[in-house]
Parts: sequence; structure tokens; C-alpha cells
Amino acid sequence: MSLQHILFDLDGTLTDPAEGIIKCYQYSLGRLNASCPPAEALTAFIGPPIRATFAAVLETDDEALIEQALTIYRERFSTIGLFENRIYEGVPEMLAELRASGYDLFVATSKPKVYAEKILSHFALDGYFIKVHGNELNGRLDDKAELVSELLARHRLRPSETMMVGDRWHDIAAARRNNISSLGVTYGYGSEAELHTAGVDHICHTPGDIVRLIKREYGQRAQAI
Repeated sequence: MSLQHILFDLDGTLTDPAEGIIKCYQYSLGRLNASCPPAEALTAFIGPPIRATFAAVLETDDEALIEQALTIYRERFSTIGLFENRIYEGVPEMLAELRASGYDLFVATSKPKVYAEKILSHFALDGYFIKVHGNELNGRLDDKAELVSELLARHRLRPSETMMVGDRWHDIAAARRNNISSLGVTYGYGSEAELHTAGVDHICHTPGDIVRLIKREYGQRAQAI
């Protein structure tokens, strides 16, 4: 395999969004007078599409109720919650080194694109990426495999030259369904067991490990960006 393009998940891979996401779930469920799991239990829902999370937490398939919960969640997230976030240590250095080594970097996140772009700009990470691809507010790309498929098609990326980096099983599943390689990180919200069960190709424990593994396995591109 000749690696050229690297797709990064956002939550749990580039930034730790736990504070904002947990507070927004608590805000939404509180407004609905619904039972709210403990904060530590809510961390299990960081990463997957939010509609599926509300369906699970509310134990419902009532689409109207799920959309109501999501609307309330976004009242807080769109103004406050998205910035209750922090960059994982070593991420800017990792991105800079990969760019300098000639790799094309993209973001592929289940978070709505409008929020992902604001977060990346806020933390001055946006300049490392060729393009940010995210979910749509109406949930059109809730299935991450479809999101990745659309990204590959739009930029005419060869699957054999592309890798997905993420922290949860659905990142790995999206990679496998699109015939691209996968790298799972353990510093986010998915366990090593979760990633292995999903069929991950590589495991890394720190952002620095990602750079070392990619350079060891795939080398440096002939021409830096």
C-alpha cells in the first residue's frame, strides 16, 4: 500500500469534547424531564451519531421526541458546548509533521460540518486540512461509512492510498466498508478491545505514535505539501 491521504475523526481523536457534550446531554434531558445517566456513563456516547444516542438514552424510537431532544441539545451546543473542548496533547505537532512529510489530511467526523469547522478554527487546527467533511444537521450522513464514501468520491481519492484514523468502532467499520486501511487510537473514547473487535489494522496510543507508525510503515512522501 502507498499511503497518500489520511482521514481524521474529530471527537476523541483530535480534540476531547467530553465537557461540552456531557453538559449538553444533561441540559437536553433535564429540559425533557427525562432520566439522565451519570456523566461517566455519557462518555460512552461520544463519537457515534447523536440521534442514535438519544434513541438509546431515551429508550425510544419516537422520531419526534428524538428530534426534540436534539434541538434542545443544539441550543446549548451551538453557542457554548462546542468550545467546552480541548486539543489532545501532541495533536498539532502530529498534524504539522504529517503535512510536512507530504500527506494529504482531511477531517471525516459524525459531528455536523458547521460545528466541526468552528471547533477546528477556534483551536487553529483548520489550516492543516485540505477539507473538513462532517454530518449534516438533518442527519443525511449519520452513517459514517456513507460520509467517508462521499469524501472519497468528491476528492477522487484511491482507497488503496487512504487511511481512516479514529477512536471508535464506527470509524473502523466505515474504513472497512470503503476498503481503506484503519488506525485506531486508544487515548480517545474507544477501548483497544473495541477497536480490535471492529477489525482495526493498526493501534496507536498517542499522537506521536501515529507519526512514528506512518513513517515506519509508509515512509515520507516524495514531495512535501
